[in-house]
Parts: sequence; C-alpha cells; structure tokens
Amino acid sequence: MHTRMLMMASAAVMLVLGLLLTFAPQEVVAWGGSSAPAVPALIAQAAGALYLGFAILNWMARYNVMGGIYSRPVALGNFAHFLVMGLALLRALPGGHRMPVLWVTAFAYAVFAIWFGLVVFRSPRPKEAH
Repeated sequence: MHTRMLMMASAAVMLVLGLLLTFAPQEVVAWGGSSAPAVPALIAQAAGALYLGFAILNWMARYNVMGGIYSRPVALGNFAHFLVMGLALLRALPGGHRMPVLWVTAFAYAVFAIWFGLVVFRSPRPKEAH
C-alpha cells in the first residue's frame, strides 16, 4: 500500500501549509477575505504550528510499519485530521466559496482521508519474500 510514500506526501503537504500559515498568517487570512485579520491570523498561525508538528511526526514515522496495530495512533490521527478537514472543505464549497484552490485542497484532503482510512482499517501486508 506504499505507506512510506503516503507518509512522505502528507508530511510535504503539511510542511507547506504549516510554513505558509506560520510565517504569513495575515496574508493568508486577507486572501481568504477577512476584514479583521488580528484574531483569525492568530488562529491561522496556531494551525500552522499544528501542521508543522504533524509534518514532523509523519516524516519521522515514514519508515514505521503502518496499519493494523502498528503505528495506529499516527495513522488514526492523520485519518481524523484529513477526514474532518476534508468534510469541512467539501461543505464550504457549495456555500459560495468557489475558489479553485479550495476545490484542489478539498480533493487532496479527500485522497489523503481515503488513503489513511485504508491504512487504519486494513491490516498491513507482509513483505513478499524474494
């Protein structure tokens, strides 16, 4: 199931989001259309810190056996994050938020949610002997 690729891809996505939200929160909030960016920028910066933490966690766990009981907390935490945020993004799309970047982000979150769901709810495949 290529969990190493999954962990590296999710770490890369979360690293980019984390750096963007940590070091440019006002710009991200202003781009999103907020007129009073002080509090939303603080929340965006906190989200950036969370993304950076998840990116580090995923990068450090990339060589772990994933699925079943192995690294279950890591896989389950990622699954919960991508599922909940993916559903929130999908819910926002019909409400008038039709920016193309939201569609792309919602699609990426859905792909990661499905992929982590497969990892969480299936047992790991044993490596084939050569």
